[in-house]
Amino acid sequence: MPTVAEHYAEHLARIYVWMADGIHAAIAQGSADIAPFLAAPGERMLAIDLGAGFGMHTIPIARAGYAVTAIDTSSILLTELQTQAAGLRVRAVEDDLLNFQQYLTNEADLIVCMGDTLTHLSRQSEVDDLLQMVSRSLKPGGKFVATFRDYTHPLSGHTRFIPVRSDASRILTCFLEYGPEHVMVHDIVHERSGDGWRIRVSAYPKLRISPTHVAQSLQKHGLTVVLETAPRGMVRVVATGA
Repeated sequence: MPTVAEHYAEHLARIYVWMADGIHAAIAQGSADIAPFLAAPGERMLAIDLGAGFGMHTIPIARAGYAVTAIDTSSILLTELQTQAAGLRVRAVEDDLLNFQQYLTNEADLIVCMGDTLTHLSRQSEVDDLLQMVSRSLKPGGKFVATFRDYTHPLSGHTRFIPVRSDASRILTCFLEYGPEHVMVHDIVHERSGDGWRIRVSAYPKLRISPTHVAQSLQKHGLTVVLETAPRGMVRVVATGA
């Protein structure tokens, strides 16, 4: 079974911008996602984007005046990010997000972990470790914003088949298979080839994370936490440093 990094490298990364309806639409959506949590422009504002991908949130954060360290395991997505970030204060880092503290030059004003990135961690203890590192890396009053899907309540039957996007030449469907701690996400890609279609299938595990556990873990480390519903079927956690 591929790891998350292998799944993206071999299967998903090359169609990821297409999945998001194109780079400009994705960055516009990312700007709307993050706008409520951006501080007024100031000198030397520092942000970290964990699981930055092609820059859906990195780009609007940088445009708001932050110096952004964007961390992801996909060289393909980071190459696209660097193209979009030309002229902005963005440093792209290919590494595991659990290593983000190695790239900190100071406490951060903003740390984001958007999309479904938290669920890419392999076990609950890694989530707890990351949240502890986040709490230690924020300035007083700094914000941590994370969105992720709540897989703790299993779907059943045909609802486990999720149409993601389709056009005349490509169709992407996900199928979810639940285990005790993980949900196996099968990404099924049909692509037109000549007069016919070919199919590519790959699967990788996502962690079934309790939103309440995430909130309680951040509170344990002294952060003030708001747990709320976010767009695109996500849960959003907003934590403020003490």
